[in-house]
Amino acid sequence: MQNDPRQNIEIDWFLPTNGDGRHLTSSGLPKVGLFQQGERAPTLDYLRQIVRAAEYGGFDAIMVPTASGFEDPWLITAVLAQEVRRLKFLLTLRPGLELPAYTAHRAATLQLLSDNRLALHVVSGSSRFEQRSLGDFLEHDERYARTAEFLEVFQAVWAGNGQPHHGRYYRSVNASPIAPAAPAPAIYFGGASEAAERVGAAHAQTHLMWCEPPLLIAERIRRMRELAAAQGRTLRFGLRLHIFAAPTDDAAWAHVERLLAEIPKDAIDRAQVQMAAYESVGQTRQTRLAEGRGRGARELEVSANLWAGVGLVRGGAGTALVGSYEQVAERIEEYHQLGVDSFILSGFPHLEEAIHLGAELLPLLRRISSRSVEQRTVL
Repeated sequence: MQNDPRQNIEIDWFLPTNGDGRHLTSSGLPKVGLFQQGERAPTLDYLRQIVRAAEYGGFDAIMVPTASGFEDPWLITAVLAQEVRRLKFLLTLRPGLELPAYTAHRAATLQLLSDNRLALHVVSGSSRFEQRSLGDFLEHDERYARTAEFLEVFQAVWAGNGQPHHGRYYRSVNASPIAPAAPAPAIYFGGASEAAERVGAAHAQTHLMWCEPPLLIAERIRRMRELAAAQGRTLRFGLRLHIFAAPTDDAAWAHVERLLAEIPKDAIDRAQVQMAAYESVGQTRQTRLAEGRGRGARELEVSANLWAGVGLVRGGAGTALVGSYEQVAERIEEYHQLGVDSFILSGFPHLEEAIHLGAELLPLLRRISSRSVEQRTVL
């Protein structure tokens, strides 16, 4: 999953395992109870089509999410990994819902089934309500402490270092390596709180962020590099964001204006109330990007081509790049120059947009990134 930093950037796609469609409320959390014509259920046949489209479009990997209301990522990945031969799978898991040694066994099996195309996206949770609905009653900082221990045990079990573990949350007796011939899955991890940053600096290979204006992302990268360096480590960085790209800037902005116009104000109000209950610092940062702004599309442009409108009605990644293909590619390259190597993109709907962006945007990104690599090599 991880790229040599001298090579092209990693461009990934998203698998909408709780539904899809052409509207901002079609996929993601929270579901605001707004019925939209044309919504698509996450049937196995439909998810197969998206995975095939992502591989055909030239994406490097696909993120398989998890949350209440989403299909199980382990089962989905086990099935869909057989549909493609090159595409990698970034499987999302929650330490509070599974044990590290058993997770290592399952990951080793998926490495075997997928020919080593597995990476793991580890998340500690979102809202207290959702965590408790799933049987997890730890509070915010405790969940991150448990995640740190989970990753420590997972990595030790995989390596088979022979040392038993007796921690606060887990115990294990480690005898032999889980999968001696298989590479350990790369660990992707995100979070904007101090507790999350400590875990990421100590255990992740790639630190994921929801997209914010470049100055804010640059500051977060600087801080995380310092935290990792203090432990003798280095990190890669990734961004999760949506894309609304068109042949012209005007066409792209007209499209998102239409998306906003179809959403009743009360649906936005309901979504904002639900997201305010989240304990996630990252979610709060996303929500604040739109505070004090109007509801017109251009009024929600928080930096060049960066739009906060998705976050009005959708939890998680709340920002999108909006503009012509060339503008969007340039903005992504600007983040790449800041130190972001991995971009996890999505669009509405995910099937058609995987084909569309694979044809129109990805070739631009590859060319721009290649030129940047050549320039850095010459310098």
